[in-house]
Amino acid sequence: MVKGTIRAHFDAAGKEAAIERFGRHVSSAKVSFYRSAGMDLVMGERSGAFFTDLDGRRLLNCHCNGGVFNLGHRHPRIVQALEEALEFLDIGNHHLMSVMRGLLAERLAEGAPGDLDCVVFGTGGGEAIDLAIKLARGFTGRAGIVSALGGYHGHTGLALAAGDERYRRPFEPLAPQFRQVPFNDTAAMAQAVTDDTAAVILETVPATAGMPIPEAGYLQAVRRLCDERGALLLIDEVQTGLGRTGKLWGIEHFGVVPDIMVTAKGLSGGLYPISATIYRRPLDSFFQADPFIHISTFGGAELGCAAALAVLEVVRDPGFLSSVVRRAQELAEGLEGLLRRWPEAILEIRQLGLMVGIVTASDMGGPLLSRLCFEEGLFAVYANNDRRVLQFLLPLIVTSAEVEFAVERLGRAVGKLAQALGH
Repeated sequence: MVKGTIRAHFDAAGKEAAIERFGRHVSSAKVSFYRSAGMDLVMGERSGAFFTDLDGRRLLNCHCNGGVFNLGHRHPRIVQALEEALEFLDIGNHHLMSVMRGLLAERLAEGAPGDLDCVVFGTGGGEAIDLAIKLARGFTGRAGIVSALGGYHGHTGLALAAGDERYRRPFEPLAPQFRQVPFNDTAAMAQAVTDDTAAVILETVPATAGMPIPEAGYLQAVRRLCDERGALLLIDEVQTGLGRTGKLWGIEHFGVVPDIMVTAKGLSGGLYPISATIYRRPLDSFFQADPFIHISTFGGAELGCAAALAVLEVVRDPGFLSSVVRRAQELAEGLEGLLRRWPEAILEIRQLGLMVGIVTASDMGGPLLSRLCFEEGLFAVYANNDRRVLQFLLPLIVTSAEVEFAVERLGRAVGKLAQALGH
């Protein structure tokens, strides 16, 4: 392809043609949805914490695709790593041993909680969750899986079965012996976990469920239940991992070590899809009889490993998490000011580091606030399983000035929300 050919498609004059082409060949339903919402957004240029619509509108990314863009768009260190890797690497062969997969697995194990020491790579979070559930069932010889109501773990088979009903119902019947209980309800969890339970799977902070923060003692109690009843604890860190909460892994806030932990989204650096299922060494006995019992052609692609290694270099830098904590405190102060100013529009701020859920006073406040933020130059998305809640996920590389900008523009949007709600 002639250099510059791709860039030539990204101009304002071609926006309508791009939307029409997308609707005709990819998803007419998405086009209809975004047009009806007044957000016919087509991503154009992107860099750092911002991206532009093809029409030139500049937006601060306050969604980050659930953590894919934790390090912003086109982080120079990740771009450099891929450029260097392209000089002599390709995807590699998943059947063979690999320098890059070994290096990345070693780095992940070094930073993982407790004794999580072994890694299987995939291409996305759903695939990684599927493998975690397969491993739990294979290792324990049990079938039962317990998850949280309103949770989300991906759209692949076993991940879908562990997720919320609205996603799995159209595709039923799915795999049996999945059960859900309310998040933060220890009594319900104790009743659900039985001698036939292979694993409990939980997001550290369930984003799609509206970002409820684990109550004091809840995750510790789930860990004890699993230990008492011989079940494994699977923790989904797809969104909370890699610095989002101010620690490398969200689960570290609660002093709990899972048996299996999944990371994805942010591991890609926003440039090359990759995921990882990280587990305790005793579970590796399941793969000894047949190391090819689970394979993924593109899982742990060597180019993806190069990008992920660069991500880990950035997020494990001594100053990086300290910066995230400082920006989170600045954001918390700004959001507290909005809560005081607009108590009739905002009921609660749920925050752990730079993982934030803004609870509005309306059942449809999340979608409305998403649209109002868009008008103010912020791109944010509501929690689909609790539409009162706006997810607010700034890139972890934001500056103090960008946090101030985000709070100021969010304040304008909340003011409009208050008016729309009749206050």
